[in-house]
Amino acid sequence: MAVDWDTFVMNNSGTQKEAVGRTYQGVDGFTPSAAYLGSLGYCLELALRPGVQHSALETELNLERVLPMAAKLTPLPLLFRADSGLCPLKIMQEVCAQAAALSREIALIIKWNPRKAPVEAIAAERVLDPSTMWCYQREGKRMCLWTQALSLDGVGTQANSARHVMRLIERTIDRHGNPLLLPDYELGGWTTTLPQSFTMQDIIDLYKDHATHEQFGKTPGQHSEFKTDMDLERLPSGKFDTNFLVCTLAAVAMNILRLIGQNALIGKDAPLRHAAKRRRMKTVMQEIMFKAGRMIKHAGRWVLGLGANDSAHTVFERLYRQLSPAYKTSPA
Repeated sequence: MAVDWDTFVMNNSGTQKEAVGRTYQGVDGFTPSAAYLGSLGYCLELALRPGVQHSALETELNLERVLPMAAKLTPLPLLFRADSGLCPLKIMQEVCAQAAALSREIALIIKWNPRKAPVEAIAAERVLDPSTMWCYQREGKRMCLWTQALSLDGVGTQANSARHVMRLIERTIDRHGNPLLLPDYELGGWTTTLPQSFTMQDIIDLYKDHATHEQFGKTPGQHSEFKTDMDLERLPSGKFDTNFLVCTLAAVAMNILRLIGQNALIGKDAPLRHAAKRRRMKTVMQEIMFKAGRMIKHAGRWVLGLGANDSAHTVFERLYRQLSPAYKTSPA
């Protein structure tokens, strides 16, 4: 079960709100951290942070809350995934320390930050090494993978030690078909404590799923369900503590909407839409929450009147019967 952790930017430029600062995207605002559980993206925590705070700063305090919460919600082994902002050693040590404290299996995949890595020197070494196995993806583009063992204090176990999965992409022809005077090299890597039974390509594929909560819906920017669908981009208060509470309540609201969407909009009686494993918040609110209706009093009873051509009436009624205590199929 994946636990995805990331930060994103809330643009609150032009305001004098407490803790607004210059973010890594070059705008004034906040940089909250968000933790999601599983492929459906249930939010474990949305913690508001000052705009100038680095992603890795005090993150171990968040992990002390998030990982025990995730361990209570599922009996499955956990996989902690994060981008290169969380590559410091202390973050990896905290994940492994929580695994030991909880007596749970918690592996990690964290994107490697190359910083000042000598890309050209590494590429020359791989090109000259006769044991390098290249995979040709198209004319003028090839890729190779290799693994490097790591010795990191407090990271991994004797059975599953830490390792780097490295990927080098060489391009001699760009995507437009133009030959390059010199080869262009792209170096990437991932630090993981998953067992050796997971191949290098498995590690890369597992990390690709980390971006689901950022790109869901393909709208501009990251974590668009919070920022756009729930209209949480610009926070309402000038006080940081009040805005922190708003973000906490937004995480609860998102989980409720996610449950409603999974129970109502993925079944056979749901309104006709493209096949998907989950519906984004905007769809759930439009189909289930923002419904045109009237409260009618007739024969001493209150009746909720919905439109006759409402395509989501069937799932709304089914969900209402599940949630309303007035509808009980059997006596208590």
